Amino acid sequence: MRNIFPRWTNTLPIKLIISLGMLGGAIVAGITYYATPKYTRVGYQPKQPVDYNHEFHAGQLGLDCRYCPHGADKSSHANIPGANVCMSCHKNVKADSPLLEPIRNSYYGEDANKDGELSEGEDLNGDGLLTAGPSVPWVRIHKTPDYVYFNHAIHVNRGISCVECHGRIDQMKVVHHSEPLSMSFCLDCHRKPEESLRPMGEVTNLGWHAPHKKGESHDLAQFHAGLKIKENWGVNPPLSCTGCHR
Repeated sequence: MRNIFPRWTNTLPIKLIISLGMLGGAIVAGITYYATPKYTRVGYQPKQPVDYNHEFHAGQLGLDCRYCPHGADKSSHANIPGANVCMSCHKNVKADSPLLEPIRNSYYGEDANKDGELSEGEDLNGDGLLTAGPSVPWVRIHKTPDYVYFNHAIHVNRGISCVECHGRIDQMKVVHHSEPLSMSFCLDCHRKPEESLRPMGEVTNLGWHAPHKKGESHDLAQFHAGLKIKENWGVNPPLSCTGCHR
């Protein structure tokens, strides 16, 4: 038999196995990098239990992004606001609006006397604050895959604005998924953070643009401002797999 087939064919099976393995790995990596279908829902806009107008609250009234989903600058997760956050204003503003009935039911309890205190309140929302009824069933819009570790506080406290991932929330009457949040989306920012970094005082100013000189483009002004922040703060985002997959 050794006179029929050339000697190099002895290693052909293992070469084929290695090649097929590399091809399969490349296909899986490509799909993960560019697609991740379940979490690239640009335009996803679910119906919420309460018609909360972000354009009015964040845009016209100027509510800070951290007021409702509090904790984004202190924790790895941004909390979904409990009814107590809403009622801090709406005890006095449009307190009897039928649109706020789910909020009132969560805060007071469906059968509670609205003139009384929360005598039997429980931390049903997991945010350390008391409500008498069940949590408002908000539908979560922005989510990363379970195998991805994303820390809000690290990003927010190094000059990454909410707008980079969530879009112009202050211009949305109904919030929708504006960015893919895919692996390629994240890596593009990690590779060139200077294109997104801004001063800490402007992180929640969704309409902020880096000051530019006459004749200088916004992109170039952002690059120079972001590069300065990157150097001053020593920003060096991880590019290895272990940075986000733990």
